[in-house]
Amino acid sequence: MNSRLKKHLPNAITCANLFSGCIGIVLAFKGELIAAAYAIFLSAIFDFFDGLASRVLKSFSGIGKDLDSLADMVSFGVLPAVIMYQLFLQARQIDNVSPWLNFIAFLIPVFSALRLAKFNVDTRQAENFIGMPTPANAILIASFPIIIGHHNRYYTPYLLNPYVLSCFVIVMCTLLVLEMPMMSLKFKNKDFNKNIYRYLLLLFSAILILFFKFAAVPVVILIYIILSIVQFKFAHDPIMSSNSINNAHDSPA
Repeated sequence: MNSRLKKHLPNAITCANLFSGCIGIVLAFKGELIAAAYAIFLSAIFDFFDGLASRVLKSFSGIGKDLDSLADMVSFGVLPAVIMYQLFLQARQIDNVSPWLNFIAFLIPVFSALRLAKFNVDTRQAENFIGMPTPANAILIASFPIIIGHHNRYYTPYLLNPYVLSCFVIVMCTLLVLEMPMMSLKFKNKDFNKNIYRYLLLLFSAILILFFKFAAVPVVILIYIILSIVQFKFAHDPIMSSNSINNAHDSPA
């Protein structure tokens, strides 16, 4: 493959992530929340493949890492915040409170920025993460308008409750910057035992999504958090130990 193409292909995929995020923001402000949610899913696909392309082509650069963080900030920080803000507007408005409470949605890009900046300088996150990855948080938020649209009478009273939304934002912002190890889906080798938690997550996710579709996304994220806790707390996995601090990371979370 042409060396120039190898050098720029990962960055081109990252730019596609950013482009998708920008379109999603416009759609979200127009009230087309389901379409905006799909833009997050599309950005997540691009985000996965830019890192994969970097590893396969062995094309790593400081510019690529920073560009990825900037794209993620838009697609997985600003865009989910705009979706959340629109959900607040659709929720029951509390007199003299909601005009200010609704803006709590924009804590999401603030804490996403902190998460991404922290990742760029934290050498412990070579193979796994510390704190909730921004794409996981964004995908969770993206599932809300789709769930409301397809399962309206069951979930709307909860997902469009201003108190529930406020608590959700606070919890997720905390998880973004929490000093808690979280596994990544990067398969560095084919060893089943070393990747068993990743395989379990993929298995549970496939089964749940097959039966419950987008309604399964919040459960999948919960399983992801639980499996991460089990892996790093109870299994005494050494992957986040100080021995890993010299490893280089290839793409922000």
